[in-house]
Amino acid sequence: MSKILYIVHCIDTEGPLNESIIKTFQRLKSIFDLTLKPTKKNLIKIFLIVLLLLLIIFIYSKIDQKKVTQQTILENKEAIYITNIIKDVNYTSKDQKGNEFILKADQGEIDPSDDNIIFLKNVRAVIKIKDKNDVNISSDYGKYNINNYETIFSKNVIITYIDHKINSNYADFSFNRNLMIISKDVTYTDLESMLKADLIEINIETKDTRISMYEQNKKVNIKSKD
Repeated sequence: MSKILYIVHCIDTEGPLNESIIKTFQRLKSIFDLTLKPTKKNLIKIFLIVLLLLLIIFIYSKIDQKKVTQQTILENKEAIYITNIIKDVNYTSKDQKGNEFILKADQGEIDPSDDNIIFLKNVRAVIKIKDKNDVNISSDYGKYNINNYETIFSKNVIITYIDHKINSNYADFSFNRNLMIISKDVTYTDLESMLKADLIEINIETKDTRISMYEQNKKVNIKSKD
């Protein structure tokens, strides 16, 4: 004997599946207190108005969602920018000979394209060479590589060592090579003289110094303080 499985499909509706236009308008009046002539034309108008309202609601919801998304992106960018700012920067490097390089700044900003690079403001640095006097450096701005300790000082650069002083607008210091290259409006002064040059190269460890001009036909300008 074969077995039969009966399947019953039930449909639950809030209203009749089929109703006349008159009945439809009577229901609209009872629910929305809407009094209109029960015609097919009016029913189409109601349908179009409802469709238009739904469309407006949909469009505005998308616009609001877009505004929220844009605001979120902006806030995220601001948060990333804030996290890239470092206050009271302080780095110390030391080589195998015992020489030390101390770098400080009021503020640092990590380069978003290379997190080894930090841009500095109000920079102060001290180069401590073992058994020798310190070299002090200050500048308005700086750029420091935390990986190889290469440091660039820029704008209002002042370098002092005992009675020696160098003013410029740019200095490139390599701690690994103990080499400083100073350029842009270079002025050197000591107790006896003052000179102006295009370029000064100093071996910080040995203090060997090379002073030069970019153009061969120009000479270093040296003046006595007497």
